Amino acid sequence: MAYRTDFDLEFLGHLKSTDLDDLVYCLTHDKDGETRLTEELTYSDPYKLHFPNHSKYWELIAAELQCFGANSFATMFRGGKGVFYREVLMDVCDKLKVNYNKDAKTEFIENNLLLKILHDALEKMSQEDLKELAKELDINDLNYSAEALLGVFQAIFRAGGFKSYQLTLIIANAISRALFGKGLTLAANATLARTMSLLTGPVGWVITGAWTLIDIAGPAFRVTLPAVIQIAVLRKKHSQDNSI
Repeated sequence: MAYRTDFDLEFLGHLKSTDLDDLVYCLTHDKDGETRLTEELTYSDPYKLHFPNHSKYWELIAAELQCFGANSFATMFRGGKGVFYREVLMDVCDKLKVNYNKDAKTEFIENNLLLKILHDALEKMSQEDLKELAKELDINDLNYSAEALLGVFQAIFRAGGFKSYQLTLIIANAISRALFGKGLTLAANATLARTMSLLTGPVGWVITGAWTLIDIAGPAFRVTLPAVIQIAVLRKKHSQDNSI
């Protein structure tokens, strides 16, 4: 396993070790909390020497994701190197039938993925739940339909900043609870409890349904889907931290 210098993942080297906890967990553990049979990170010398100081081996964390996104035989012919993150992201988007522009910035493609998950989740929510969600996010003066809320969410992602990070964190936390039975450490101190509880069920139904269906054809999706969502969260956190 070797890291391919990847512009879209270089920011990981500027994060705190604690920021990487959730990403490392989803790369190395399955839904039952057991170490994945196919992961290589925990067997590496830097991991054994420095864990849990993830910043010491962030390149290996990135390499683990790159390799999960690649065909294992192709990885062997690349000398143990996987594929670039952007290819992993687009593969996840294709599997979830996300509409995106292949020439767009990576962050925009991540936003399209998040919006597709939100769109499918909102369609499963009752009118009362939609109204409660709008109130929790301080969204007023609309008809509380799924379409109206999605329009607001699109505007939030376009604007960037803290609300965009907050919304991404809510989605990522819901996915983590659905796939691993545990919330994110990043969300532990966030004052988003009610909002998170409203979305956990609907997002969970969408993600677990897709996970089960697609897993038949590609078991690596069990890793790449939550990992890509983690990268999206961390990218926004990094951007937010550096704008203060």
